[in-house]
Amino acid sequence: MAVLTDRPAAAPARRDQRAARTLATRFLGYATLIFFGLVFLYPFVIQIGNSLKTEPDAAANPLSPFPDPLTLAGFERIFSGTNFPLWLGNSLLVTVLVTLGRVFFDSLAGYALARLRFRGRGGLFAAVIAVMAVPGVVLLIPKFLVLNQLGIYNSYAGLVVPLLADAAGVFIMKQFFESIPLSVEEAARIDGASIFRTFWSVVLPMAKPALITLTILSFQGSWNEFPHSLVSVQDPDLFTLPRGLADLVSGSLGKGTQYPLKLGAALLATIPVAIIFVLFQRYFVRDANDGSDKG
Repeated sequence: MAVLTDRPAAAPARRDQRAARTLATRFLGYATLIFFGLVFLYPFVIQIGNSLKTEPDAAANPLSPFPDPLTLAGFERIFSGTNFPLWLGNSLLVTVLVTLGRVFFDSLAGYALARLRFRGRGGLFAAVIAVMAVPGVVLLIPKFLVLNQLGIYNSYAGLVVPLLADAAGVFIMKQFFESIPLSVEEAARIDGASIFRTFWSVVLPMAKPALITLTILSFQGSWNEFPHSLVSVQDPDLFTLPRGLADLVSGSLGKGTQYPLKLGAALLATIPVAIIFVLFQRYFVRDANDGSDKG
């Protein structure tokens, strides 16, 4: 009888032990996440802190996030002593054009590879996959030669045209379009819609999650694009932000560390990408069937 009476008492004890282990595991998990989160955030905090310091303070205490004294002199010098406003305008122009072009052309190419039947379709898609595996640095010299032969080197066209389509975007859109039921397109074609009309009015609105993902990737990629600008332009009036910041880091403004100036400019350059990502982050990862379910 004693054994029987002990069993009911042991069950709550085991439940308490499991609850304690679960709580401890959860605590350790959150503690680990917070630790690594702080590790990743610390350089950004250092960037903000140094951009608000005086140059002697930044040089003496570069790893301290606390400015002493706090000053906006670095930001004032960015706008008055550098071509930062010009670089910002060039980056905005190039990024907007490239993002719009990639969303349009990658969607067209992805739809063609997903739905149209033509000779060489498989080989063409294999070539797209192969391009994704090629390191970008390998294509820098061919890019320069092509731009020079086409007569668009050192121009806005040279900055924009080569980036209007990319293999990764074509792949993303193709995979998404293949998840959309064929019955939706067949109904449109029965009503007399052409291939492009079906793509534009029926299929593309259903691809909103993929389009937003492609928009974020295209904006971020073109905004931060440095190697392409390195081989496509030499005129300082055509420099984008990455090229201009590289010019600052190389010491174009003279001697000294100039941490407030450099880190302040880098901080301002990260703001547009951060805003875009925060606004659309809930769309960044979305189930591939979401668009067809909404349709």
